[in-house]
Amino acid sequence: MIRAAIGCAAVARLRLVAVAAAVALVAGCAFPGAAITTESGAGRPPVEAPQLAVGARWIYRASDGFRTPVVWTETREIVAHDAGGYTVRVTQHGPSVDSTRTEVWSAPGVVRVGALFNDETRQFRTPLLRYRFPLVPGASWNQWIDNYNETTKKAGQINHYVRVEGWDRVTTPAGTFDAIRMRVLMRLDDQEFWREPTTCNYLIWYAPAVGAPVREEKDAQYRERGDQRDGIDVIPVQHALLELESYTPGSQAQ
Repeated sequence: MIRAAIGCAAVARLRLVAVAAAVALVAGCAFPGAAITTESGAGRPPVEAPQLAVGARWIYRASDGFRTPVVWTETREIVAHDAGGYTVRVTQHGPSVDSTRTEVWSAPGVVRVGALFNDETRQFRTPLLRYRFPLVPGASWNQWIDNYNETTKKAGQINHYVRVEGWDRVTTPAGTFDAIRMRVLMRLDDQEFWREPTTCNYLIWYAPAVGAPVREEKDAQYRERGDQRDGIDVIPVQHALLELESYTPGSQAQ
């Protein structure tokens, strides 16, 4: 059952504080250095939803892990568009990675079917607002979303919170971009009798010039239930970095 609005907001605040505290435990594991320079947002117009096209393709250099990270190339491509929205094919290929999945977007940033964490596919009863356009520094949104995880074959409810922080100039393998930075905090629905749910803390740099992120830093962990006196009850499960390698605009702008 979906919580009442007031109760949900109070619970969300408490749980988001818990997410931030847990993430602080792994904050010392920095991502590889990148040329990121803070820019002034003064005078910049709001970031409007992009004009996407069939054939648009974003290719990312990706890695996940600490001492010996898994590496792969991730391609996101719009393969169809109709009155119902966009169909996006996501492929991941690497020495130990080989997967293909499909996302469905009602509109840019509005996800009916897609992934939140790693490469699992979820069906969202209420569409996920990955980006709530127009994007402006200081904006935020918070959702409790009932969903069905196609990988685990389980239904649950996730908490997805986004805060738009400001503008940076970011250098990636694809070039240097003006990008608006967003902090994403999530609480997943994968708790078990022996563990708490996974909590995620992401930084996303979205560049209007390509209509997509150009850099993503992703940390996630869960906490084991039971005796916490040994100090090892927080288990990191994600330390991923994605950087844009190339962008190809589509040829059938809608």
